[in-house]
Amino acid sequence: MMKLSLSRLGALALLAWMPLQASAGLLDDAEARRAILDLRTKVDTIARELNSRIDTKSDKTAQLDMLNQHEQTMREIARLRGQVEVLANEISKAQSSQKQLYADLDARIRKIEPQQETIDGQAAEVLPSEKTAYESATAQFQSGDYKGAATALQDFVRRYPESAYASNAQYWLGNAWYALGDYKKAIAAQEVLTTTYASSSKVPDAMLNIASSYALLKDSKNAKRTLQQLVSKHPDSSAAKTARDRLASLK
Repeated sequence: MMKLSLSRLGALALLAWMPLQASAGLLDDAEARRAILDLRTKVDTIARELNSRIDTKSDKTAQLDMLNQHEQTMREIARLRGQVEVLANEISKAQSSQKQLYADLDARIRKIEPQQETIDGQAAEVLPSEKTAYESATAQFQSGDYKGAATALQDFVRRYPESAYASNAQYWLGNAWYALGDYKKAIAAQEVLTTTYASSSKVPDAMLNIASSYALLKDSKNAKRTLQQLVSKHPDSSAAKTARDRLASLK
């Protein structure tokens, strides 16, 4: 804020005093004192008015400056908000990309990570690829595509000889050859099951299939021998009951 200095006030007083000095001889001391007091009062009044005007002008300038600063501040806030929105959008995209990456990674892990399955009443761990290949091959058999099933099942036991599905695949391979009328291959396939996967629950049924194949090949001797072995080794199986009935009919 700008104020009138003492030198400026003194100059004003001097200008006002000069006419009084010219007529000092005409005034006595009391009148001179009153004139000086009046002059000082006028000077003070003028000074206050000038300072008031200066203050008002300063206030307006300050208000203008504040308004300009406010506008600059709002522009800066708008700019920062824009940057925040850009960053928020980038973060959202990054999070989405990261989630997709985790989902893809999880899917890939699931494809190679063993899974718990129940096969013939037994818990076992199998690879997803094993399960897919086995189910695809057996689906072909069930649809009546025995030739395609035989090819797929052969490929399965070759690729996954240690799989928990391997014994079942070997059994259905024998059945596929049987359904195709190739009884020698049926016997060979089922014999692999009875020796390589001797603990499989499918062995009694495999032996019955072997006996049936021998019978269709007119080899009653081996058919009978196989049925007798079936009854001897697996007496409590449903296949053994069928074997007994067939043995009775051969007598």
